[in-house]
Amino acid sequence: MNQKVNVPEMASAAYVHIPFCRRRCFYCDFPVSVVGDRLRGETSGTISQYVEALCREIAMTPTGQPLKTIFFGGGTPSLLSTKQLQQILATLEKHLGIAAGAEISMEVDPGTFDLAHISGYSSVGVNRVSLGVQAFQAELLQFAGRSHSVVDIFTSVELIHQVEISEFSLDLISGLPHQSLEQWQDSLDQAVAMMPTHISIYDLTIEPGTAFGRYYKPGDQPLPTDETTVKMYQMGQKVLTDAGYEHYEISNYARPGHQCQHNRVYWENRPYYGFGMGAASYIDGKRFTRPRKTKEYYRWLDSGGIIDCEVTPPEEVLLETLMLGLRLAEGVSLSMLVGKFGEDQVKEIYKCLQPYLDKGWVEVIGERLRLSDPQGFLFSNVVLADLFEQLG
Repeated sequence: MNQKVNVPEMASAAYVHIPFCRRRCFYCDFPVSVVGDRLRGETSGTISQYVEALCREIAMTPTGQPLKTIFFGGGTPSLLSTKQLQQILATLEKHLGIAAGAEISMEVDPGTFDLAHISGYSSVGVNRVSLGVQAFQAELLQFAGRSHSVVDIFTSVELIHQVEISEFSLDLISGLPHQSLEQWQDSLDQAVAMMPTHISIYDLTIEPGTAFGRYYKPGDQPLPTDETTVKMYQMGQKVLTDAGYEHYEISNYARPGHQCQHNRVYWENRPYYGFGMGAASYIDGKRFTRPRKTKEYYRWLDSGGIIDCEVTPPEEVLLETLMLGLRLAEGVSLSMLVGKFGEDQVKEIYKCLQPYLDKGWVEVIGERLRLSDPQGFLFSNVVLADLFEQLG
């Protein structure tokens, strides 16, 4: 078979995991550590200890090219003090470098920061924030186990606009227990009225080991029916595109010129650093996930933070490239696929996708292979599962 192996490129993106939360949301299966409603970076020895460990891990990393994107995720990064955030950024600058004009994103939760905090984050370099709103109805926030109120949402948005952070993203969740189409319409309308440059919509997934995983099975009431969640997806697509947002990825919408550059690194299957408890990295063709529990993460660091894993085989790289790239509205480049994996492999992809090309779920526009919007996006799991079965 005509197969090519791609030479790994250098990483210029870093994900930094801040695992602390006031409480664990009922749908969350991320590696988090609950600190309660009173503690935050300024007052928690646990958070301070973690920041020191995180900086130690960064300092152990071989140097590469300067970072063009940095993403602080969690958890709740807005529980950090400005000084702690500055310490992490200074360590990244010292050991890896930060490119001029780098996108520095930070997830923030309503009710976890005041004007001094958000101003401080901006002053040390954060130029993009992602606000975890999830819903605009008090009862839905309660059902989801969120720690913030609807009032907190409006207060937080006012603070973000007051500081004038250039990039403002807002997150919503569809398919929550008891959520109606009318409530979803209201959340979409209120989100648009807040004028973020970017909106992410995530369909609720019931994960094992979570509170929701214990309460419900997919299809159980009071979860919305599959028919209702499809209508929610279609409603989101219409409301946001009518409001001028580009539907550039299955779950993401942006004003022109305001896509999240860090997340595009993932979708384009490019290399990135991961730092912190449970963080994943993709460096030199190797995928590695750090321990998900605090003590294990510290033990891993104390043992030298060794990343011992195999280079991802070419057939897995192909499947990852398709799985991630087809999430983007522009899809994947056919010439790129031929260059990396060979013409024979691309012919096999076409053969597998032919039924979905016939249905209109998959399209070839110019030299791009992509899912159609909204039908292809709605049935993406079916298409991708077939690709994995036939090409895996």
